[in-house]
Amino acid sequence: MKNVEAANRREVRPSLREDDPRALAAQRAAEIRGNSSPFDDGVDEFAAPPAPDGWSYEWKRKSSMNMEDLSHMNHVRRMGWTPVPVERHPDMMHVGAEGSIERKGMILMERPEEITLDARAKDLLMARRQVKIKEGQLTSSDGLLGRDDSKMAPKLKKSYEPMPIPND
Repeated sequence: MKNVEAANRREVRPSLREDDPRALAAQRAAEIRGNSSPFDDGVDEFAAPPAPDGWSYEWKRKSSMNMEDLSHMNHVRRMGWTPVPVERHPDMMHVGAEGSIERKGMILMERPEEITLDARAKDLLMARRQVKIKEGQLTSSDGLLGRDDSKMAPKLKKSYEPMPIPND
C-alpha cells in the first residue's frame, strides 16, 4: 500500500537542475578562452581585415560623442567610400548584426583601390607643394628670414634625424 501511495503522490520538491552550474561555468570559460586571449590589451580593435583584390578598406568617422555627422558622411560617400557589409566579415560584429561594420563611432568603408591610390598621390603632391611654398618664403629676399649677408641667410636642412627621447 505504501508503494502505491508513493507512486501516486506528487513530488513535493522540484527536481534539481539537470546541469551542474559549475560545470556550465567551466564549459563557458573554456569557450571564451578559445575565442580570445584574456590579455587583449594592446590589440588594435580598428585593424581592418584584408580587402578583396582591387579594393581598399579604411575606417571613417560616422559619429562623434554619439552625434552622427551627416555632412562628413556625405563627403566620404562623394569621395567614393561605401560601407562594408557585415556579411563579408561576420566575425567583426556581434551575432545577428545586419548592415555595416561599425565600432565606437567609426564605420569600415571600401572603395576601388585605384581611386585610393589617386587620392594618396594627390595628397603627397599637395604636401610637397606646401613645403616648397614655405621654403620660398624663408629664402626669398622679401621673405621673413631673407638676408643679403650670407652669414645671416637662413640655412635649411632636408634630412631626417632621430629625435632624442628623454628617460623619465
